[in-house]
Order: sequence, then C-alpha cells, then structure tokens
Amino acid sequence: MKKYFLFFLSFPSLFAVAQTKSFIDQPYIEVAGAADTLVTPDRIFVKIILSEKDTRDRLSVEELENKMIAALNNLSINIEEDLVLSDMLSAYKIYLLKQKDIIKTKEYTLKVSNAALLSKVFVSLENIGISNVSIEKTELSNKEQIENICRSRAIENAKNKAISYTKSLNQILGNAIFITDSEISLANQLMGRMPGVQIRGSNSFSNNSYEPPKIELKKILVSASVQVKFILR
Repeated sequence: MKKYFLFFLSFPSLFAVAQTKSFIDQPYIEVAGAADTLVTPDRIFVKIILSEKDTRDRLSVEELENKMIAALNNLSINIEEDLVLSDMLSAYKIYLLKQKDIIKTKEYTLKVSNAALLSKVFVSLENIGISNVSIEKTELSNKEQIENICRSRAIENAKNKAISYTKSLNQILGNAIFITDSEISLANQLMGRMPGVQIRGSNSFSNNSYEPPKIELKKILVSASVQVKFILR
C-alpha cells in the first residue's frame, strides 16, 4: 500500500513533464520586438485658483468667478462640460490671516484640447486679473487606440527580426505559438501632477494688441514591447 501511494503522488508530476516536453520539443525561435511613437496630448487640464488677495481692488471670489466664466465663454469653451470645481465637497477654502483678515479662495480645473486654446485661456484670464493658473496634467483621449498600434508594430518588429535570423539558417519561419505583452509605457514631463506653464503678474498681457504666446506641449511617448515565439520549419 505504501508503494502504491508514492506512485500515485508522482503521477501528476510525470504528466506535467510530458506536457512541457511536448511544447519544448518543437523547434522555435524567441525574439523581442518594440515600437514607440510621440503623440501631442489633446486633453490639457488647467488649474485655476481664484483668490481675493491676488487682485489690487480686492475683488470677491464671486466677482472673479463671474469674470472668469464670461472670459471662457468668449473663447467658446463649454463651461458645463469642461470646467469643474476641483473640490466638490467644499466650494471655498477660507484662510484666517493676522486674526482679522479672512481670505477666501476657490479652485477650478479647466479642460482644453490644444495649445492654441490654452494660450488664449492664459491671456484672457491674465487680462481680467486672474494669474494663478497652471497646467495640472496632460492626457490622450485615444490612448487605447495608440497603444494597440504600438503593440501591432512591436509584433511586426519581432517578426522581421525572426525572419532575418532564420535566413542564414535556411529555415522557414512558422506561426507564432506564444506572445508575451509587456506593459505599455507612457512618458511625459507633464503627466501626473507635475507643474506646467505658469503666468504671474497683472500687467503681462494688459495690451490688447499683444498676441498670445505660442505654447508647445511636451509630446507623450507611447512605447510597447513584446516577446514572441515562432515555430521553425
């Protein structure tokens, strides 16, 4: 009984070895493939902080808010969809200074789609006395589509490598039998909550004839890598 019991425990292990051996016995080649591309972000999130202390005339937050909304409407920005309060739970942040001086602030996040509009936003807000403006983060709206394109190009790259290896061996490359997809990588200096462009000062763009500065957004690098096993014939 004891010998039979030991034989029974070793049987699954022998079966697993047989399965692995049947896969490895096939002649194959394993190669790595990679691809990348640079894409201009089309979702730029701008942080706008309204503060009473930032204005010479000590305008209230409510007055600054109305002026901001009017300026953004003039730029044909969809306020309802693209402008949101950063903190939906508390509309205001109140600071007590020198025990008597109370400063109220309000923080918004604005979404724009390109650098040209971003530049106009900076200038329009500066002209009405709102200068505490910065880029919060940038994103791609078609991120999944671009990732899939990079994956396809990475597999093509792996296949071309495998063909070049097999030519000198007088062998034919067969079907792919195993593909390992590495994680997609996105790199951008403005990804996450890194600071972007900031505009300071109340008279920088007071002249109406002044043209908006040209802003070039840092492109996002999307890259993919794969490991592919091809049958050799």
